[in-house]
Amino acid sequence: GFYKQKINLMKMKLIYIYHSCYAIEGDDYTILIDFYKDQSDVKGRKIVQDILLNRPGAFYVLSTHGHSDHFTPEVLSWKINRPDIHYIFSKDILVDGKASATDAVYLNKGETYQDDLLKIEAFGSTDLGVSFYIKVGGKRIFHAGDLNNWHWNEESTPQESAEYEDFYLKELSYLAKNVPLIDMAMFPVDPRLGKDYMRGAEQLIDYISVKNFAPMHFGIKYDKANAFAAYARMNDVWFVMITKPGESFEF
Repeated sequence: GFYKQKINLMKMKLIYIYHSCYAIEGDDYTILIDFYKDQSDVKGRKIVQDILLNRPGAFYVLSTHGHSDHFTPEVLSWKINRPDIHYIFSKDILVDGKASATDAVYLNKGETYQDDLLKIEAFGSTDLGVSFYIKVGGKRIFHAGDLNNWHWNEESTPQESAEYEDFYLKELSYLAKNVPLIDMAMFPVDPRLGKDYMRGAEQLIDYISVKNFAPMHFGIKYDKANAFAAYARMNDVWFVMITKPGESFEF
């Protein structure tokens, strides 16, 4: 009971894979979110295929939506070697025919998956699919998927930017009402948005109490992603500095 949970609390680990893909490791489980492209570690081993998929314990594959930089049907082939795998996908993946009804549990915004290890709630997005709020091992973890303030300020009219922002702040308010605290937030810090590219991440921290923040959706622009550390630290948020795939952080 309590003693076991205490050990889980101490031993949770975040592993950066690539782009928006992270893995969460506990003593007896692995949660992989938004995988689409594997990366190699310093010894040339594939981080997901060779290492994570061989970890003992429960294995969960989550996909927030069907965009090709967040999902690949390849993940479904893993169950041949790993028949105990759990797939929890956003409903759009089923609707768009990227997987079949029997392949996964599918969630729309407002729906929940729960078993004896974890609870996953689907929240909104400002693009395709959903975001995921995960309760596991006494921690509250949030993966935004494509939820962000996609304002494109330098390319849009002021009215368009205001509409994007309004849409995002509505989703953020809904999230804040239901989720007062996040132990680990994985959230887009995407330099393609231009000079205000950190705006959505700043607003997340303004609206919700976040303990740890990990950037995503930045490809290989590590310096741009890590520039958000200044705002995070100013607000007493521990920032995960990413410099390469396969880096891991205890939290």
